[in-house]
Amino acid sequence: MYNPTAHLKLKELKASTLKAYDEKLSADFQTRLTALFSDIFSRFVKLYGEHEHFQPALELLLQKMAEASIGRPAYLLKSDSLREENPGWFCSEDIVAMMLYVDRFNKDLKGIIEKLDYFDELGVNMLHLMPLFDSPKFKSDGGYAVSNYKKVDPKFGTNADLKAVTKALKKSNKLLMLDFVVNHTSDEHEWAKKAKKGEAFYQDYYYTFDNKTVPMLFEQAMPEVFPESAPGNFTFDQSMDKWVMTVFNQYQWDLNYTNPYVFVEMLNNVLTQANMGVDIFRMDAVAFVWKQMGTSCQNLPNAHQIHQLFKLCTQVVAPGVAFLAEAIVTPEEIVKYFGSSEVWSNEHDMAYNATLMALMWNSIATRSTRVMKASLRDKPKKPKGTTWVNYVRCHDDIGMGFEDRHIQESGFDPAAHRKFLTKFFTGDFNGSFAKGMPFMYNPKTDDARISGSLASLAGLEQATKEGNDLGIKRSIARINLLHGIILAFGGIPVIYSGDEIAMLNDYSFLEDESKSDDNRWMHRPKMDWQLAEKRKQKKSPQAQVFQALQHMISLRKNCPELGDHNNFKLIETSNEHVFAFERQWQGKSIMVVANFRDDDQQVYSHLLFPQSLINPFAMKDLLTDQKVQVEEGRLYLAPYQFYWLTNQ
Repeated sequence: MYNPTAHLKLKELKASTLKAYDEKLSADFQTRLTALFSDIFSRFVKLYGEHEHFQPALELLLQKMAEASIGRPAYLLKSDSLREENPGWFCSEDIVAMMLYVDRFNKDLKGIIEKLDYFDELGVNMLHLMPLFDSPKFKSDGGYAVSNYKKVDPKFGTNADLKAVTKALKKSNKLLMLDFVVNHTSDEHEWAKKAKKGEAFYQDYYYTFDNKTVPMLFEQAMPEVFPESAPGNFTFDQSMDKWVMTVFNQYQWDLNYTNPYVFVEMLNNVLTQANMGVDIFRMDAVAFVWKQMGTSCQNLPNAHQIHQLFKLCTQVVAPGVAFLAEAIVTPEEIVKYFGSSEVWSNEHDMAYNATLMALMWNSIATRSTRVMKASLRDKPKKPKGTTWVNYVRCHDDIGMGFEDRHIQESGFDPAAHRKFLTKFFTGDFNGSFAKGMPFMYNPKTDDARISGSLASLAGLEQATKEGNDLGIKRSIARINLLHGIILAFGGIPVIYSGDEIAMLNDYSFLEDESKSDDNRWMHRPKMDWQLAEKRKQKKSPQAQVFQALQHMISLRKNCPELGDHNNFKLIETSNEHVFAFERQWQGKSIMVVANFRDDDQQVYSHLLFPQSLINPFAMKDLLTDQKVQVEEGRLYLAPYQFYWLTNQ
């Protein structure tokens, strides 16, 4: 929509702030700025129009964008141009990702380049490297307490090493995703250090208060993120003689986005990293960036304005860059992080499908898909030009983030059901095969999240320890089932490093003082390259998991139906243990049918197939390339078996 005020403001800025850069700015930058400035300006006014530094902050914003555009390398400009022609590039069935800790995978950034052949062997063409930028040695929260957004942490290498990785990935047609910690900095960041020295300008970069009166008012409505290790949301800093907001940990100071200079400086950090070659930013803790007294300080409307500004400003400078929202919230809230546009995403391009992850684990524990079906029936539709990021495990704990109403609808008592899940996955339930640990137990709610590796939670650790061959077979089947669903569901599937070779829990964290109080390190092991060699031994668990994954990835890349075209359809099976969905595209169809129970199951063909394009008399399983027969009107599935059905 034409905005005359924005038009006049842009003319003014071009004649003043941008004039010094005029000869160096590309025509493409100028075109995108003209096209998007109205949207940028309207949001900047909404957030900061009444702020005393509105005008100088706006001028600084345009200055930083211009400088980043001029400094963008030629090979990235070429990538931008190609992606502008295909704006939904990240929805492709061709993309399969792996997330990993650089130092735990293969020493450092140079070690990533050494293992490019390994990614090629599996079929992975997108890497999510866990936090890389400078953070304190001890108070780092695994790299999520950043002390310098423009400098790679020396333990991983140098900025030059990162640029070498990005160029090597580009050369081999791979994507790079990095974390951007948007909500807070380390208390050892330059801004925090200056705030501690009494500089009021930088104290205003954070939420700082002379006494506890205002913090106590905030606390009345704010939940605790880490009630065990970091209770409360404020910390008293003696050197500053002030209270500071610290929602996550005492050493992570929440940024004050009501200050326009904070947004401008953080955008500048995004653009700096984008010019190093980052393709996708995983925006960490997006729900928390805007604070307002009397609210939970999560998922507030102005948080979305902030994220839309990040997206819009980056589109002007680096239109080939995409944004992922890390928001572990309800489905109704997560779709809001795709933005408000009905035409195309104007906020985040992708978001974690954390609900699907939790629902799958729920079905593994209960052998029932009732809750999963109830939840997915209600899942809101996302906008065109966006995609999900689907995963089974990641670096974090598992929170059962589906809604109580769907548990009730499925015939379970929500409180009792959640207690059962905690007990089951921590091995404290008769018949459990899982070897996890409770994380952040909350005595007020008797609730906890779960730590543990995919293989250990799926039963491989216990079965191996017991020498139980059937248990080993079942655990491998569970692992392959879960991977089979995320590869076909719709979105970018992400494999957590080590899961492709069925690595078990690593208990060595208990002997490390810096990690012993955080059991999430049990599922953050160092990559065992000796174990990885067993992927070549035909009957080993490592080979059975790796080769199944390798095969499914290869199939996925040749099935356009599995690209994300908003084409997911839940199929009713009339069997609580069997989950099914269809992916239709341009007259072709793939139906996934999966048995979550450890015994044989059946579904009636006259109920299943009329819901789809699949012909039950002429269908095959893509996974085996074999014709599938309906016997006496029934489709049979072995324990944990799943099909990718298509017409012959």
